[in-house]
Formats: sequence, C-alpha cells, structure tokens
Amino acid sequence: MMSKKGLILLYTGNGKGKTTASLGLAVRAIGHGEKVYMIQFMKGSESYGEVQAVRKYLPRFELIQKGLDKFVKKGNPTPEDLKLAGEGMDLARKVISEGKHDLVILDEINVAVDYGLVPEEDVLNLISLKPEHVTLVLTGRYASEKIMAKADMISEVKEIKHHYKKGIPAQPGIEY
Repeated sequence: MMSKKGLILLYTGNGKGKTTASLGLAVRAIGHGEKVYMIQFMKGSESYGEVQAVRKYLPRFELIQKGLDKFVKKGNPTPEDLKLAGEGMDLARKVISEGKHDLVILDEINVAVDYGLVPEEDVLNLISLKPEHVTLVLTGRYASEKIMAKADMISEVKEIKHHYKKGIPAQPGIEY
C-alpha cells in the first residue's frame, strides 16, 4: 500500500461552513483509523456543538480551544487574546512537529493572522515544520496570499444568502 502524503488544505471565504468542512474531514479521517488534533483559535466556549460531540463520541479526536468566550475586537485585541493565541501557536508547533496526529486542524487561524493575534510569518514557519505524513488544515476568512501560496488545496466558501439577514439569530447545531 502506498504511504499517505500529508497535504496543506485551506478553507477560506466569507461564507458559512469552513469549520464545518474541516470537522467533516476529521470524521472521515477518524473513520480510516487516523488521529485528529484541532486547535480552535479565537474560540473559548464549551457550548459549541462540535466541542460537545468530540468530547462525548470521538476519542481519537483532540480539540483544544485557545480563545475567550467573546469576540475579539479587530485592531484592539486584549492581552488575554494575544496570550491565548500565542499558546495556541506553541501548541500547534508541538503537535505538528511531533507528528503523532495524521490530521491537524488550525481553526480560524486565518482570522487570527488578519486580526494581528498571530504573525503571518509564524504560520508560514509552522507549515514548514509539517512532517510528510501529516495533513494540515487551515480555516478562516481572510487567508493571506503567502499562506494560500503554500496550500495544496484551497476551497473558498462564498456567501450567496444567509438567514442572519432575515433577522434569524445564531442557532445551536447550525452556527455553534
């Protein structure tokens, strides 16, 4: 059997579904006996459906949140926002370089870069650490040109229509 080549996959764009796509990929990988590690940047609530499901049903899937349970203000992150993003990057370096997980997802990393929580150069350096067999997934709006240039696959999720515009609030199981 041919050995698996790890890829760099990027989900970006202004539409809904980037994190959801990475979670679907994680379930698929687990179905093939692979180990998954997800770091959620800028998220810090146990109420997210994916956090609850992973903890309850998916023992081969580790999910760590490195954010607060509130939105980050672009251009004015708090010291705690910066501290948590730095911890997330330290953890990502460790997890990726160890190579013990087949799939590593850095959820909202593109937004963390755009908001100034994580230097773009740190993400590019992280990509270069990736062992050959590890697939790395980067999600979030605002993916930079330099990060996109490193990707093997880019999917852009484009908003055509969204229920928010009808005044329908965020729904459990849909948005979180």
